Amino acid sequence: MIKLSREEAAGRIMVALDYPDAAAAEGLLRSLEGIPCYMKVGMQLFYAAGPDFVAGLKERGYRIFLDLKMHDIPNTVKGGAGSITKLGVDIFNVHAAGGVRMMEAALEGVDAAFDSAGSQKRPAVIAVTQLTSTSRLTLNEEIGIGGSVEDAVLRYARIAKQAGLDGVVASPQEVQSIKAACGAAFQTITPGIRPAGADVNDQSRIMTPREALEAGTDYMVIGRPITAAPDPREALESILREML
Repeated sequence: MIKLSREEAAGRIMVALDYPDAAAAEGLLRSLEGIPCYMKVGMQLFYAAGPDFVAGLKERGYRIFLDLKMHDIPNTVKGGAGSITKLGVDIFNVHAAGGVRMMEAALEGVDAAFDSAGSQKRPAVIAVTQLTSTSRLTLNEEIGIGGSVEDAVLRYARIAKQAGLDGVVASPQEVQSIKAACGAAFQTITPGIRPAGADVNDQSRIMTPREALEAGTDYMVIGRPITAAPDPREALESILREML
């Protein structure tokens, strides 16, 4: 059984700031102040609040996962990765479906911006494999990829490693297979985490925080079980207690 300190457990959690604007997110940030977790900034908030909001989070000492899922031609992704690197985020992602060359271009953008900006820390770059809302029916009949969801996830994880990326976003149910295929140091960030008794919402492939920890995941993305709770701080503290 994995044993963590409270600080180590908090460092494994990425709180999803799925809010329409900076003002709406501010209440949660005040509520969780002092807990050393990551903050995940996704498309909704980033498109509303912009780079200045991310810079402000960094000034307040937060570690940031910028979840924009870049997927475009290699040159465009290279430029986007450079811009993101200059923001000083800790982790950001691209879509593995863009292919090896696109993922390599993201790393080239990071390297160029990192060298020119003199940033203190190089961001980790990870790839999205399959969304945790994707069922086999969706994968096979709508996306047009045959086989199981796990097969598709592992295929994308392997090409992400081939491209030189640091890890992948995947369901907690695929973590052990990914680690076996790509090595223990290959990072996994896992949405689809729901504390015992919480609503599943629109997730299809889920685990509890403790289950995900035992499966070997590196980071857990948790949104509504914290952000929609009557007392978000107590909700997060309860999750931390579950992980210890």
